[in-house]
Amino acid sequence: MQNGDHVRNDNGHSFSHPGLILPTQSVQNQIHELAKTLPPPRKQNTACDACRSRKVKCNRLPGEDKHCLSKNYPCTHFVQQATSEKKRSAAARRPRNISTSSSSSPVSAGSSPIAEHNTPPWFKAAFGPWNSGRLQSYGGLNMQSTTPTLLHHLFAAPESESTFMFKSRSPGYATWGDMASKLEDEAFRAEFALDLVEVYFQIVHTRLPLLNPLQFRARLNLQATQQRPVIAKQDEPLHPALIATVLAWGAKFSEHPLLVADRERNGGQSLLAKALINRTRELAESLKVHRIPNPHHVVISLLIEPLQCQNPRHDNGFHGFWLTSGIRNLLGLQINHKSVMSDIKDPEARGTMIFAWWMACLADAFSSFYYRRKPMLDDDDYDIDFYTADQNTQEATDPTAPSPREQLEGYYRAAHALARISRTIARQLWRPSTDQDGIPLDSVLSYISDLSKWRDAHLSKVGVPPNLEANWDFVSAVSACASDAQYHVTWVALFFAMDEFGIRDDAFTPSNINQVETAKRKVMEEALQASLRIAALKLDPAVMHVSCINAGNLLARLGRPEVFQCIKALEQYSYAYEETKEHAREIGREYEVALQKGPNNFQEMASAINPSSRAFHAEAMSVDALTNGNGKHHGNTYMSI
Repeated sequence: MQNGDHVRNDNGHSFSHPGLILPTQSVQNQIHELAKTLPPPRKQNTACDACRSRKVKCNRLPGEDKHCLSKNYPCTHFVQQATSEKKRSAAARRPRNISTSSSSSPVSAGSSPIAEHNTPPWFKAAFGPWNSGRLQSYGGLNMQSTTPTLLHHLFAAPESESTFMFKSRSPGYATWGDMASKLEDEAFRAEFALDLVEVYFQIVHTRLPLLNPLQFRARLNLQATQQRPVIAKQDEPLHPALIATVLAWGAKFSEHPLLVADRERNGGQSLLAKALINRTRELAESLKVHRIPNPHHVVISLLIEPLQCQNPRHDNGFHGFWLTSGIRNLLGLQINHKSVMSDIKDPEARGTMIFAWWMACLADAFSSFYYRRKPMLDDDDYDIDFYTADQNTQEATDPTAPSPREQLEGYYRAAHALARISRTIARQLWRPSTDQDGIPLDSVLSYISDLSKWRDAHLSKVGVPPNLEANWDFVSAVSACASDAQYHVTWVALFFAMDEFGIRDDAFTPSNINQVETAKRKVMEEALQASLRIAALKLDPAVMHVSCINAGNLLARLGRPEVFQCIKALEQYSYAYEETKEHAREIGREYEVALQKGPNNFQEMASAINPSSRAFHAEAMSVDALTNGNGKHHGNTYMSI
């Protein structure tokens, strides 16, 4: 996407992309509605011991079961109590850095999450309005502040960067480009904010369907024209930090003339977009979003985390703080318990929490593998699955074609299976013993087997299809690219881990030594094919830059000219994720070294690099040759969505 190609499309927002079919508002609403149609999980079997042993229906009222009374049997629930205690004990064994109790949460880690009638004592308060008196006023904003007041603070001049809520407006808008001074006008701020909201729902909502588009637009209560939205009296206002988060996301991808001018002035980066991200974090922290378990705070935390710089070495980059906060809030609400999820009667709230839990679960697993850290969650930290659709309530016009709900569940089932593999690998690899002694051979063979089984079971269903058409719908493109890239980058990351740590073989027998070399060659072949696959995919600028970085690094070290598809993708992402530009430069430098010296920087995996992996001679070209010396690439081998 070229920043200067600003086209305001028919939906009234500033985002365009040639050949891309963006989701309409009706499709956006359908994405959210899918969550509401998911049935709650089945409750546990709470039959008494006598009915359980006789396999008859129990009315589940302790001491009042008609079968027990008629037969004079003791109506006990010892089996159910033992099962519940076992599950609670397993769920209590969390990673050491997680605690479900805090000064702000009335639930202690050692107590049962279920109170009388299977309802947690904090349930009604937690799922009530977020502004019910627990949060106070902060600086110039409070929970009753109107949206125009919030915009006045969010779009304040850049001089008030660090403590924006406490400073008055300054005329120093020139840093944000020639048009930024228009932000002084309230009507312009409203129009600009609505543009960012629409971009959010077109681009981000399809990946993170945590909000109800209709409700958000209505409750935003923002006037950009003479017609003011009609708000029902019972509707609560939107959380200020949620509004700020949505606007910050929109600023990443919007092609509004103000942001285009800002990027042109500042080398392709929008300083206004950066300011919105920083101010969103400031506002969320001041309102204790990271500390108070609340469904709204869960959503805000999970939306802020991927909004930030994804370079963990950057001061404001990925450190897992907001993901950790979102997971802590979910655990504080006991969303990881099937019985609690069943008691959320409101389908809207239940659907949102279903999506939030699984997004947090997947993000924790994949980020722990990508960024080399210990995962927060483990399999015994939750007893819920992504719920299967009720076959009796499915609405399908074509019985042979899967419904949207089945497709969604299939995607999450596959993603969860891959996340469990990533979580297992992360727990083994990122520990001091592995760094010192290497990866056990048995573990490597297990990873190879698990990834191969996942490919056979899921990739053809959730990945990019081989008969891909030039124009595909946006939601399908995002889901397919994400699934495809997440699987393939796992091989690349495993290759780099094996290259760094080596394989530990305690037996030192000829057969084991042969297995080690065979495993190396297998992972090398899979990693190379995975990198070529990622480079050739239609790329998604919000979910695939981690894959591009890993694939680009491997292709560059091998001297493969396909690396320029990754470089071009990273350069394209740089308008939204500034760290990708530096990654693109580093990969280009690695490629130049490989052209001169051959495959470089390989350690333990050097023996697995075979001649077919290399491409140096006639087909290999330098960076300047492939870009005509001006950064413009030959041909049109790269396509992006």
